[in-house]
This record gives sequence, structure tokens and C-alpha cells, in this order.
Amino acid sequence: MPAQQRPPHPVDARIRKRRVPRSFKELTPSNHFNPRSFFREMVWGTLFAPQTGSTKIPAFPRLHSPELALTWIGHASFLLQFSQLNAIIDPNFANWLFFLKRLKRPGLRLKDLPPIDLVLLTHAHFDHFHKPSLRRLPSPRIAVMPWGCGSLARRLGFERVVELRWWESFGHDDWKVTLVPAQHWGARTLRDAHRGWGGFIIECQGRCVYHAGDSAYFDGFAEIGRRFHPEVALLPIGAYFPDSFRHVHMGPDDAVRAFRDLGSRWLIPMHFGSFKLSFEAMEEPERWLRELAEAQRLTPQLRVMEEGVPERF
Repeated sequence: MPAQQRPPHPVDARIRKRRVPRSFKELTPSNHFNPRSFFREMVWGTLFAPQTGSTKIPAFPRLHSPELALTWIGHASFLLQFSQLNAIIDPNFANWLFFLKRLKRPGLRLKDLPPIDLVLLTHAHFDHFHKPSLRRLPSPRIAVMPWGCGSLARRLGFERVVELRWWESFGHDDWKVTLVPAQHWGARTLRDAHRGWGGFIIECQGRCVYHAGDSAYFDGFAEIGRRFHPEVALLPIGAYFPDSFRHVHMGPDDAVRAFRDLGSRWLIPMHFGSFKLSFEAMEEPERWLRELAEAQRLTPQLRVMEEGVPERF
């Protein structure tokens, strides 16, 4: 399928125009915060907080086509299993992201993963494209990522690296992945605005799963729903406060809107509870999402997963 030219993005334009930042705020996509509040809330406020959650030895199910199992590792990291395919998305097992402490343990250990056939990376940000985790994956074969990210994957152990643009697909045998648009940005550092971003549609054995990556709410969810009709929607619900964060992230209310646009059967929240990346309380995204689901009669379709516990779909 032909690639769609990506639209201009204000963050990319700002980076190209001025290479040297004038303030710490310019290291964020929406001038979110000043250095003092960042250090107080994200670094000092979490430094002595105990880690919660538990690392489990997962009992991966034996699957028969077209069965699907999902395991939430934490943050935006998921293991997708079909009878003949093990795929992992944005694997991150870090206890620290530079000076940001992980507040909830990964649900499983790297050594307990099955052999990985396919690695999907939604964009180059450090909490999604975590090189130390990628280097330790068991037998990774193929890595698929947005345009401009392939150079970051060198010497990470992949047999093949594939870059896609929006709406482009790559597949083999009975599976196919498609990179779809997202409302975010892709630069890993100030000088690499050429890197792309997006979400993934995973189609295998007649099943369809959507991982949104990082995204604000935008009308692209409706188009993704029309094109693919994903059965399962993995949607981010954290890092939304203050409201300036919503230029690039969703809150629970946005995720519910996106879920309705997609027309999916299952809503699985992610991107909350592991790292403090914004100013809402750590427990607030899940609490608010459950409240919204009950008010809008979506509770039967909401699956809040426990890290490290595989679930069949």
C-alpha cells in the first residue's frame, strides 16, 4: 500500500529552526513545565518512593489458531502471542530512565520471555525504544519501526530491520503489520526531527489488534477503525495533566472517545502506572477510566490487565 506523506509537525519545525534550546521547556513538545517543577514532581518526588507491583513467572497458554493471548509487561509494553507468532511491542524493562525511577515493576523478567519473532517499535522516545531491553531480547528476528528509526536499531541483534511510513504494511506467511498515524512526534534528540512515529495494526490468523503507541486524540482513530476494524484496542491513558500534555497524549476521556471511533470490542488501557511522566496522581488514570466506563456502560468491554498475567482474547 502506498505511503502517505506525513504532515508538517510544529515540534519538528521548531527543532529545525533553532538547534540550541533557550530553556528546559523546549525539550518538551508543548513547553510543558519548568525545570523546578519537573525536578520536584518527577525526580525528587519519586526518588524515595517504593516500587510497587510484582514480577511473575508467566504461564503462557498453549494456543491454537485463531486464538490470541496478550501479556501486559507494563507502561506501553505488550507481548502478543498467536499459535505461530510471538510479537513484542515497545519492550521496556528498565528500572530507571536516566533520572526517572520506575515506580511499578515490570510484570515479568526478560529471561522469562519466549523466543521473539517480531519486535514492533512505535517511535524513538526512550520509554518506548529502550535499547538495553532490546539488546537482551531472546532471539529477535524482525524489527519493524517508523521511518528514520532504523539507524537506532544497529547492533541490537535483529536479523532484519524494516522501516514503514503511515499506511505501509509488512508481512510474512499469515501475519501482517501496518504503521498507522498518531498525533505525537518522533525525535529522540533535538537534532533528529527526521524520525517518524505511529501506532501498529497487527493482523494474524483472522485477528486484528491495534496498539496506538503514544498519541493525543485526533480524527485519525475513526479512519483506522474504518480501514481495519480492530477487535482489540490498546490505548494510552496516562501523562495528560496539565492540559498542555494533551497535544501529544490522551487522558482516559480521550481514550474512551478513541475507542468509540475505532469500533473495537475490547479496550485495554496502557501507558500509566509505571513511570511518572506528568502531574496527575499515579492511580488517577485507572480510577477515572473505570468511572467513565461505568457511566457510559462500557465496563463489559474494558479489560484492565495485570502486569505479567497472560490473558486470552
